[in-house]
Amino acid sequence: MKHEDEIRRRETLARLWLEAEPSVRAFVGVTVSGFQDVQDVVQQVALTVARRFEEYDEARPFLAWALWLAKSRIADHHRKRGREKVVFSDALMDQLAEGFVERQPERSARQEALERCLARLPEKSRQMLQLRYENESSVEQVARTVESTAASVRVMLFRIRNLLADCIQKELSKEASS
Repeated sequence: MKHEDEIRRRETLARLWLEAEPSVRAFVGVTVSGFQDVQDVVQQVALTVARRFEEYDEARPFLAWALWLAKSRIADHHRKRGREKVVFSDALMDQLAEGFVERQPERSARQEALERCLARLPEKSRQMLQLRYENESSVEQVARTVESTAASVRVMLFRIRNLLADCIQKELSKEASS
């Protein structure tokens, strides 16, 4: 019986984390700069959530609890970076967290729409987005990689972002009408 309880606990943790992760990532992204730093903090939050899952009170929303843990990981990140003062006050962090809890279903739908739209992009467009935003390469570095000019890359990135925005709107409209 103990083994079955552990399996159920892990499945519950996995399901809850998969639902909350996009909102946690967005919350961290608002308070931490740099793609890699955001990735690192989200990973720390995931580890903390897993380690402390026994403490989670199922009567409370999981996302609120995960964001509460995220706030301490964000503070740790800023301390490690040598920033003595935290950019956001505790009250503002609490307000941000509440907003993310309230908007979780909307954010998840937008995230899913974005993923579908990204999958439809040509490979070169996805490569440019990855270089610019995930790898944090400068426009000039992207231009060298894709063998183009910086001006051309700026225009292409602008068009890709507009294309994605339009695609996301259409996807969300389709979902709303069905």
